[in-house]
Amino acid sequence: MRARGIVAAGLAMLAALCLPAGAMAQDGPPDPEAMQRMMEERNRLPNTAGDGPYPAVIEEYDSLPGHVVYRPADMSPFFGGHLPVLAWGNGACADDGTAHRFHLAQIASYGYLVVAAGHWRSGPGAPHPRVQQAMPEGGGLPPPATTAEDVIAGIDWALEQDGNPNSPFYGRVDTDALAVAGHSCGGLQAIELAADPRIDTVLIHNSGIYNNETSPIRGVTVSKDMLSNFHQPVLYVLGGPTDIAHPNGTDDFARVDHVPIMLADLPVGHGGTFGQPMGGAVAHVAVDWLEWQLRGDEVAARTFTGENCRLCSGTEWTLERKGW
Repeated sequence: MRARGIVAAGLAMLAALCLPAGAMAQDGPPDPEAMQRMMEERNRLPNTAGDGPYPAVIEEYDSLPGHVVYRPADMSPFFGGHLPVLAWGNGACADDGTAHRFHLAQIASYGYLVVAAGHWRSGPGAPHPRVQQAMPEGGGLPPPATTAEDVIAGIDWALEQDGNPNSPFYGRVDTDALAVAGHSCGGLQAIELAADPRIDTVLIHNSGIYNNETSPIRGVTVSKDMLSNFHQPVLYVLGGPTDIAHPNGTDDFARVDHVPIMLADLPVGHGGTFGQPMGGAVAHVAVDWLEWQLRGDEVAARTFTGENCRLCSGTEWTLERKGW
């Protein structure tokens, strides 16, 4: 891809952060006015508690500034270390830990502690104003507002809280059930963090390492060599041929042959279903993956395993599997 194509692809990826296709111009760059309208419309939607057995709440903690925490409102069922942890990287590596609030609250409602990098900037009554990053002169994308270090800080904090008698998470974190995930640029952060020996599984949404290994995102250095750092089961979730990350993600999948890996593809574009109620179809697949990988739930595993798995037929999903 020529340099101009790389920049255009990066701009489209940034614009598609959780936005419906209507915010994108049919051809060429994103439509700023349509993007603004979509963002305002979505920002008016109330937070959701998820449809799992443990209605979720969204919080910020002074002990972890610059992060948003999603957790079950009632923590009493989890004493004894029954709360797995998911650290999340945002699309565009944005400083908005609530950009994917429906998706992350859905996961939390199934008994997970979810920590997203970034401030609480989305939804009614968000305590921090939204920040519009200016594009740098000369083209390209601005440097990421969050880093992989910010994402893994969520894991470090959760483990510290488990040992703190003054924390609401004291004795409740499952320190042996840890995952990282992310959307788009946040998916690159998740790939980078997969090398951490503590991480038990990785979910990569609408993302993949650039096939020419030239990142349009300033400050983000990625290469296909990073794929060798996988040491755990991996799930790629892509949005079909119109997903700008589709060529990169499918190429990643083709290259990995040393760990169990799956690619779940739903033709909804780069924005996935993050803006749909309860996170839409993608959130349900993410929950089943985590229930299988972190809790060993064989019912959840049936979404992915066997000839007649739930994603294998009768839906718009396509599923590829290797190493199982």
